[in-house]
Amino acid sequence: MSPEEAVERLNVVLAHAWMVRNFLKHAEEAEEDADMLEVHRMIFDSIRAVEPSRASGDHKKYLRRMQGKLPKLRGVAELFAREYLRVSMHTNFEMASLSLTGVVQHIEEILAAVKKGGADVPPEE
Repeated sequence: MSPEEAVERLNVVLAHAWMVRNFLKHAEEAEEDADMLEVHRMIFDSIRAVEPSRASGDHKKYLRRMQGKLPKLRGVAELFAREYLRVSMHTNFEMASLSLTGVVQHIEEILAAVKKGGADVPPEE
């Protein structure tokens, strides 16, 4: 997969993450829960970190930044999966958790496909 194609695909995946963020940000059950606040803030931070490189067309920088944000994004997805039942047993929370876990998996797959295609994506410094 080319870096350009990867960026296009990642933007679609990040749109799903943004919807999880939006759900959590406006869910009354999560408004004052420190863990849930961390989840939606990390999603926001990850997406905003790659926006300038996308706007400038710097695909390699975008991919480096996404690679750098991936461990923290994975961490909050795992946190959310572990903790959402403490906040709410509603199906919306379960589905949002599954969605964020899927987002992380897709990001990993896309970044791996870029590397497999021969593009170098070193970690963010």
